Amino acid sequence: MFVQTEVTPNPNSLKFLPGKKVSNSGPYEITNKEDIKNELVRNILSINGVEGIFLGQDFISVNKNEKIQWDEIKHIVISLINDFYADGKEFVIDENIKEDLDLSEIETKIVKILEEKIRPAVARDGGDIKFKEFKDGIVKVQLQGSCSGCPSSTMTLKQGVQNLLCHYLPEVKEVVAVQ
Repeated sequence: MFVQTEVTPNPNSLKFLPGKKVSNSGPYEITNKEDIKNELVRNILSINGVEGIFLGQDFISVNKNEKIQWDEIKHIVISLINDFYADGKEFVIDENIKEDLDLSEIETKIVKILEEKIRPAVARDGGDIKFKEFKDGIVKVQLQGSCSGCPSSTMTLKQGVQNLLCHYLPEVKEVVAVQ
């Protein structure tokens, strides 16, 4: 198996493409290895300098701290991914992790725009955007994966997400990122 890598706009995040399904249950972010039993995720999170993992449908984004260089850990991550799939596993995560949200009509429209128009573009960069709240004209979202801590995420949020939501939904006045 040949695991490809792609750079992301975030210099501390790298996208690993195993050429196989990664998450069978939607996007999933893990920053603490104690929160998950998955062997691959735990092993990657054990690598010195790795701070988080984001699992997309067909990619794994790994976030590191700036003290570690990619050439120090990239080959370890690739080796762990190869070993995981070589054991015959079909995907990394296959759990039902969907959150059931009780949304108002405007919130449903916001989520639909995020999922259809914004999420695919953000996923290409190795990340995800998650709706958190809408109150008093302000949409709160959580940026995950490569987008979390990315230098260009503020510009993406304001010029991309906010402009798009304001265009389609006059009720929206501002978009802010939350943790």
